[in-house]
Amino acid sequence: MTAAIGQPLERVDGRAKVTGAGRYSAEIAMPEAVYALMIGAEVPSGRISSIDTGEAERSEGVLAVLTHANLEKIAAQPPLLPSLWNHAAPGMTFFPMQDDVVHYAGQPVAMVIADGLERAQHAATLVRISYLETPSKTTIEQGRDQAYTPAMIFGGLLPGHMERGDAGAGMAHATVRIDQTYRMAANHHNPIEPSATTAVWDDGVLTLYDATQGVTATQFTVAALLGMPATRIRVVSHFIGGAFGCKAMIWPHPTLAAMAARHVGRPVKLALTREQMFTGTGHREEQEQRIQLGADGDGRISTLEHDKLSVTSPFDDWAEPSLGVAAQAYAYPNYQGTYRLIHANTTTPTFTRGPGESTGMFAIESAMDELADQLGVDPIELRLRNHADVDPITGSPWSSKGLKECYRRGAERFGWADRNPVPRSRSDGNWLIGHGMATAGYPVPAFPGLQPQRARARLFADGSAVVQAATQDFGTGSATAMTQVAADGLGIAIDRARFEYGDTDFPNTSAAVGSAGTSMVSSAVHTAATILRDQVVAMAVADEKSPLHGADPGAVEVRDGRMAPRGRPEAGETYGDLLRRAGLEEVEALGTWNPTGADTGYAMTTFGAQFAQVAVDADLGLIRVRRMVGAFAPGRVLNPRTARSQLMGGMLWGLGQALLEGNVMDPSSGRWASRSLGEYLVAVNADAPDVDVELVEVQDDHVNPLGVKGVGEIGQVGAAAAIANAVFNATGVRVRKLPITVEDMLEPA
Repeated sequence: MTAAIGQPLERVDGRAKVTGAGRYSAEIAMPEAVYALMIGAEVPSGRISSIDTGEAERSEGVLAVLTHANLEKIAAQPPLLPSLWNHAAPGMTFFPMQDDVVHYAGQPVAMVIADGLERAQHAATLVRISYLETPSKTTIEQGRDQAYTPAMIFGGLLPGHMERGDAGAGMAHATVRIDQTYRMAANHHNPIEPSATTAVWDDGVLTLYDATQGVTATQFTVAALLGMPATRIRVVSHFIGGAFGCKAMIWPHPTLAAMAARHVGRPVKLALTREQMFTGTGHREEQEQRIQLGADGDGRISTLEHDKLSVTSPFDDWAEPSLGVAAQAYAYPNYQGTYRLIHANTTTPTFTRGPGESTGMFAIESAMDELADQLGVDPIELRLRNHADVDPITGSPWSSKGLKECYRRGAERFGWADRNPVPRSRSDGNWLIGHGMATAGYPVPAFPGLQPQRARARLFADGSAVVQAATQDFGTGSATAMTQVAADGLGIAIDRARFEYGDTDFPNTSAAVGSAGTSMVSSAVHTAATILRDQVVAMAVADEKSPLHGADPGAVEVRDGRMAPRGRPEAGETYGDLLRRAGLEEVEALGTWNPTGADTGYAMTTFGAQFAQVAVDADLGLIRVRRMVGAFAPGRVLNPRTARSQLMGGMLWGLGQALLEGNVMDPSSGRWASRSLGEYLVAVNADAPDVDVELVEVQDDHVNPLGVKGVGEIGQVGAAAAIANAVFNATGVRVRKLPITVEDMLEPA
C-alpha cells in the first residue's frame, strides 16, 4: 500500500464547492429566518446625540431596530488573546452598541431586523442618527508625537522591547552602516466570502453557523459575552470562502446575531457588506519600520536595530509581531527591537496573512539588499556569510532549517547566476528587466499555555473509518490532508477514510491561524488514528481465534486495513474480520496531543527563499512581475498539491502587497479612502506571472509527531521584498514603501 501522506490528493471538498452543494454560513436554510443589517457610525469620534428609528420600525417587514438603548448588555468583556489558545478570542476589547460613544467610523451603532434582506436594507436608510463629533486621530502623522512603547503586545504574549548584546557598541564599531525607514500602507483581507453568521435559538440552546477560522473560539467568545455556558452553544462551519486572518479572531457580529435572534425569537442571518469588511474584521495596520544594520567590510553583520511604529485602536495594545523572524534571520550578536504604538480612532488591527513577518521581513530584506549593493556583494552570498547556524536569540539549535538548500535550489530554478548586479543593465525593448531575491521565514507556534489538541477516530466493521475534530477548512485543503493523515495512521486506503470537521460537537482543537492549523490538527488526528490502530491490534493479539493471537504487537503492520506480522502478509486478518467476529459494529479512540512549548531546547521556524523577475516600462513606470520562484522548507509535506496551492497563493498575495494593496485613512473624515473592491486593488489572474514553487522537505523530529511545520503564511513572506529588490535592479530606484506605485518610478517634474 502506498503511504497516504505525501500524495497529491485532490481536494475532498472540491466537488461540493464547484457544484454549489456546499453551503456557507449565510446560505444555511432555516424556517422563518430573518435578516439583520448593521448600521455603522458616520463619524470617527464623538457621541450619538439622537437616534430616530420610528420610520424604520414602521417600514414593511421590519421586526425590530436595535440600538444601544434597547440592545441587551454583554455579561463580560473577555481579554484580547489570540484564538490559537483555544479560549475566548475577541478581535478587540470593545463591544459596540452598549453606550452612545463612537470610537471609530463604521462602528456598529444600530441594527435593523426584517423578514427580507432588501427590506432590512431599505429600513436602514430610514434610521436617522445625529452625532456630536469630536476631534479624531487616524494616521501615524496625526499621532507621531504621542507614540509610546507598550509593555507587551499581541495579547500580552510578546514584549514591547527586546535586546541582546550591546547594540550601541556594535553600531559604533561597524565600518558599514545602513539606516533606512520603510513604510507600509494598511492592508485588508477581502476574502471572497464576507463574514457572516446565522444564529438559531432552541429552548435556550444557541446554534451559530459562523464563517470562522476557529469554531471553538467563536463558541467560547460568544459564551463569555452572553454569560452562558459554552456547552449550550454549538458552532458549525463546514464551508468558508477564504479568511486570511479576518476570521481568526471573533468580532462582534456573531454575538450581535445571537442577540438579534433572541430579541425577535426567530433565526437571524447577519452578513457583513463588503464595505463593512473594511471596518468590522480588523486589518493590517499602517506602519513604519526603521532598520539600522552595522557590518564590517566583508558584510558580516554585528548589529541590527529594528523599530516599528504603528497605529492601534483606542482599546488595545495590538501590533502584528513584525520583529520576530527578523531578529533571528541572521547571526548578528547585537540586537535591539522596539514596538511603538499610537492609539487612534480605528478598530484593533488583527492577523493578516503572514502576520508580522511579511512586513518585518520586507524591511530587513530590503535593507540586506541595500547592504549587498553598497558592498558590491551578491545578495545570496551576503546572506550565506550571515547565516545563523543556531538561533541567535536563544543559542538553541534549529529543530530543522534547510535555508541554504532553499537558496541553492531556488537560485538554480530561477537562473540567478545570470543576474547582472548593475541596475538598468538589462532590457527587453522598452522594458527594464530586474531580478531580486529575499529570505522568507515564519515561526512555528511554540508558546506556553497552548491547549491540548484532540481528535476522535472511529473504525467500522466494513473497514471504513471516520476521524472528527473541531477544526475547519477555509480553502487551505486541511480536510484533504487530514483524510490522508487518518488513512496513514490507521493503515487503510484513502478512499476508506473520511474526515469530519467544523463542529464544536467534535473534540476541541485550536483555531487554524498562524500556519498552526495543519501541524496541530494533524498531530491530534495522527494520535487518535494510531491509538485506535494499536487498540485493534491489541484486540487481535489477545483473541484466541485470531491468526495474530500471541504475536508481538510491535511487530504487527497494518496495510489496506489488514493486520499481519511484518514480512508475512498472508498470516493476518482484516480489521473487519476481527470486529465482525467480536460482534462489534465499531470501535473508537480519542487522541490528545499536547502542543510543543517554548522550552524544548530547539528553535522552530520555517524558512524559504523568494526570487522575482520584474519588467518596468522605462517611460511610464509600469511594473510587471514576469516570474516568481519560491523554495520553502516546511518540514514534512502532507499533500504537495495543496501545499503548493497555499504557497503559490501566498506568493501572489505578496505580489499584491508589493504593487497593489494599500489603504489610507482620510484625516479629514477619519474614514478609509478605499471601501470596496472597486477601489482597493487586489491581484487578479491578469496580474499573475509564472509562479514556480519548490518544496524542500527537511526532517523535523521535534515540532510534532509528523514533523509538519506549515505553509499557510510563509509563501507571502519575502515576496514583496524580492519584487522591490528586483525593481531596484531594473531601474536603480530604491523604493522603501508598500505598495510600490507608478509615481514612485517617475522622476519629479
